[in-house]
Amino acid sequence: MKCPICGYTESKVIDSRPTEENTSIRRRRECLSCQNRFTTYEVVESVPLVVIKKDNTREVFDRSKLLAGIMKSCYKCPVTTEQIENLTSEIEAELQNSLRREVSSKHIGVLVMEKLKALNDVAYVRFASIYREFKDLETFMRELETLKNEKEQSGK
Repeated sequence: MKCPICGYTESKVIDSRPTEENTSIRRRRECLSCQNRFTTYEVVESVPLVVIKKDNTREVFDRSKLLAGIMKSCYKCPVTTEQIENLTSEIEAELQNSLRREVSSKHIGVLVMEKLKALNDVAYVRFASIYREFKDLETFMRELETLKNEKEQSGK
């Protein structure tokens, strides 16, 4: 690390700790030439995740879009903001931890539906109705019946 005062390239780390958000590491360093102390931050370099849309266009994954969609589905449901944040973080982590750099919007939709189904039935049905593009009442009723049967079988 180059000293900001004298430009010497050798320094030693005096203190190292994560930042409050745990997104980087703060390091206090001391120049081995002039003994000047300075702070550096280390962050993990990540390759952006690309989402392949229905029309085959590609865009960089946007957590805020995912969060907004989940929030709309949970509107006026007994779901806390913290639960929505956690659900969004779980999905984002699953996507980031996969070895793929491109993921289809369809795959993201399936992940969201799986998580919402476990969280709240109404939010799940709202999301599914948009995601699966229910065209008529019959399709909607079939999905509700499937959900009802699954709940009865699991004893909930």
